[in-house]
Amino acid sequence: MNFTLRELEAFLGVARLGSFTRAARSLNMSQPALTVRIRHLEEALGVRLLDRTTRSVTLTQVGREFLPVVERVIGEITAVAVNARELVGKRRGLVTVAALPSIASKLLPEMLAAFKAQHPGITVRLRDAVAQRVITYVKSGEADFGIGSTTKLDAELRISHLMDDPVSVAFPPGHPLEDRDGIGLNDLLPSPLILMDHEYSVRDLIEQAFHSIGRMVVPAYEASYVPTALGLVKAGLGIA
Repeated sequence: MNFTLRELEAFLGVARLGSFTRAARSLNMSQPALTVRIRHLEEALGVRLLDRTTRSVTLTQVGREFLPVVERVIGEITAVAVNARELVGKRRGLVTVAALPSIASKLLPEMLAAFKAQHPGITVRLRDAVAQRVITYVKSGEADFGIGSTTKLDAELRISHLMDDPVSVAFPPGHPLEDRDGIGLNDLLPSPLILMDHEYSVRDLIEQAFHSIGRMVVPAYEASYVPTALGLVKAGLGIA
């Protein structure tokens, strides 16, 4: 079975207009060429689709059953072609972005609003996640790209520097560090440290920073969520 889209379009034209002459005119082709296409289609299918007389053209029983199938196929192909053109023209589509919560909550909202105004047909799906999950989403294809931080090279990823994100220290009111203009790593050591778990890239950054001054950091508490870490700080259990 071997037939072409043009042959299906020829059949659809004749079936809808009930005339080879009108169908040929609507398809901008000669009537003999249209007749050849219909004959090739019937030969490929091994059935007769049209009954022809000198005065009229009607669908056979097989032709009547075949017509809605052809309409659906051509409709779907047309939709695919339109979607492809719109995607190429950046008028429609879906983009999934994975980002750190700090980026997703502060940097991205205004950028997404501006992008949406310029490209209303493109849907942006945002997934906020810790650094390791951002990497996982990108590598698995669940996200088109990610905005995060990493201290390790990965052959499966192409990484570009986007921005510097400063690291801050959280401590309870009245803490000795409160009046400092600048805080160094050695200033943190006298206090119990509350660190995020290893899914957070900031944990690796902190450990590497302490390693660079010859110190090993041992946290008093570990937290999986930022509100938990801040709650421990408020309770006076350490600094984060």
